[in-house]
Amino acid sequence: MHRNRLAAETSPYLRQHADNPVDWYPWGEEALARARREDKPILLSVGYSACHWCHVMAHESFEDAATAEVMNRLFVNIKVDREERPDLDKIYQAAQQLLTQRAGGWPLTMFLTPDDQQPFFGGTYFPREPRYGMPAFTDLLERVAEYYRGEGAAIRQQGRDLAAALERLQAGDRTDTGGTVGDGEATLDDSPLQLAHTALERSFDRRFGGFGAAPKFPHPQSIERCLRDASAASLSMASLTLTRMAEGGIYDQLGGGFARYSVDESWTIPHFEKMLYDNAQLLGTYAAAAAVTGEKLFGRIAGETADWLLRDMHAPQGGFYSSLDADSEGHEGRFYVWTAAEARERLSEGEYAVFARRFGLDQAPNFEGQWHLCVRGPLEGPDAAELLDAARSKLLAARTLRVWPGRDEKILTSWNALTIRGLAIAARVLHRPDLAGAATRAVDFIRHTLWQEGRLLATYKDGRAHLNAYLDDYAFLADALLELLQARWRDSDLEFAQALAEAVLARFADPDNGGFYFTASDHERLIHRSKTFGDESIPAGNGVAAGVLCRLGFLLGEPRYLAAAERTLRAGSDWMRQYPEGHLSLIAALEDYLQPLQILILRGPEAPRWAHALAARCTPSRMVFAIPADTPRLPAAIAAKPAHGEAVAYLCTGTSCSAPFTRLQDLERALDEKS
Repeated sequence: MHRNRLAAETSPYLRQHADNPVDWYPWGEEALARARREDKPILLSVGYSACHWCHVMAHESFEDAATAEVMNRLFVNIKVDREERPDLDKIYQAAQQLLTQRAGGWPLTMFLTPDDQQPFFGGTYFPREPRYGMPAFTDLLERVAEYYRGEGAAIRQQGRDLAAALERLQAGDRTDTGGTVGDGEATLDDSPLQLAHTALERSFDRRFGGFGAAPKFPHPQSIERCLRDASAASLSMASLTLTRMAEGGIYDQLGGGFARYSVDESWTIPHFEKMLYDNAQLLGTYAAAAAVTGEKLFGRIAGETADWLLRDMHAPQGGFYSSLDADSEGHEGRFYVWTAAEARERLSEGEYAVFARRFGLDQAPNFEGQWHLCVRGPLEGPDAAELLDAARSKLLAARTLRVWPGRDEKILTSWNALTIRGLAIAARVLHRPDLAGAATRAVDFIRHTLWQEGRLLATYKDGRAHLNAYLDDYAFLADALLELLQARWRDSDLEFAQALAEAVLARFADPDNGGFYFTASDHERLIHRSKTFGDESIPAGNGVAAGVLCRLGFLLGEPRYLAAAERTLRAGSDWMRQYPEGHLSLIAALEDYLQPLQILILRGPEAPRWAHALAARCTPSRMVFAIPADTPRLPAAIAAKPAHGEAVAYLCTGTSCSAPFTRLQDLERALDEKS
């Protein structure tokens, strides 16, 4: 069987296309040199392993010999995994939206000039036959190639205009307001916090929870903003959203964990792919909500999501895999749905009665003649909870015997960092040391495998770590280490967090305008060096970096970190005001800077017991570190808070600290007063 160049790649998504008749190249000098040498335009196709429409386009076009012949004859064809190369994806998604004035997405299909990789035409999914108001893909290919051959001058001018537009977009020129984003002299105040609250209230769905209309995404940054705001209105928005999601079909009612999004407003039917980054964030969000609200449901969902991560996504080496596909046996959702007969066959009469009432099997089917499980009725009767748990356990065991969705087993540094953070928060709130242990093993895997000669690599699979890491990798991992240090202390993790912060300052900083670029200063030269402040499906690297530098700055008494955080906040200040709901990670960092979070240092043999007792008082704006008395290597700012007696606590807000506490009840009273 013919195998193209993608067979040698680490990305499962690229390897899915290794048997295509298309003469695919991975992004790299071999492909770019051939395009220049033959003066052939580049067809750039960007997707990811769990992407449903990527699979559709592959089956329709890339596996078709006739389509492949046209692609091979007219173009140099490059396939990119957006999860391994987010640098390329960010650039060409922005370019596609500027060129077409339409939303981007995946698969992304872009046509580039061979000499400088400037895009001159593009879109997302294109069908093999004319439909959806789009031409057949092969007809499009012929027309694009003809346009390239005949309109060179226009294409070159368009490339110059596009490059200028990308620079203006990054600089923050806003034609709708006439303002300029990123004024280094901008005043930092707390107005974005109220603007964010107002924006979230405006988009909040008061019936089903969540923000915006269908398709509805979880938006963990929005929920965490509500938890940090902690007003009655904000907590109500967070609680309703978390409850409706937990009861809905976006949550896996048998196995735990969340799907990517819901196709409807009521969270009933999801797009069935399960992504590591969604679940990593929602794990931390549900755990934090359990601490803030005391709601047992949120703690249960956090625990079950953590169990799913450890059971189905945990690599033997210690890291976590990237995703589960939406499809199995060629059908979306087949792995998750049930018929009433299948469920009845495996359950006792009592179990089935409770299960059917709870999940709506006594009502009309909700997914293609079958049932996708979501809560439809109350639990009634003294034994209902036990019967339901037994039913769920039996059906989960039965489901594991089905044909599984594909699993993308590459290990990404940034997504693993988000997972470490979520596990660390859940370990503290749920009193589960096994979660802290799993997070620790993931840190050790990254440090031993993906941290080489003082710099991170972005991805690992099959014994191979490669690709220079991005801002997100460094910032997310430093953030995760600060959370894990609160679950259990290791000197080496604080040193690692400092090394990551220093690397961010040395390799990613924009010294002239503030903030951080997405790629390092010695990264491969691309058509544009991105610097973005907005959150997407994961938080913005600039927002997380600003928050990390702020917290490390106060913890270690390091003015350089606080100054870099301030420069980043000033660079993104207008974005926070103009579109607050899209810059919530930056707003969280702003809050930490303006209203410095509390840092509680516990020392002495009884420090872990005190930390355990204080877990219920865990809030997003408080860090608690239990540091053993015999810790040998502590930075000066922490060493100045020595251990004495059984336990002693130092409570600091920003740069000021209270007198030491030697009685737990006095400390608890002080924390309650400051909440």
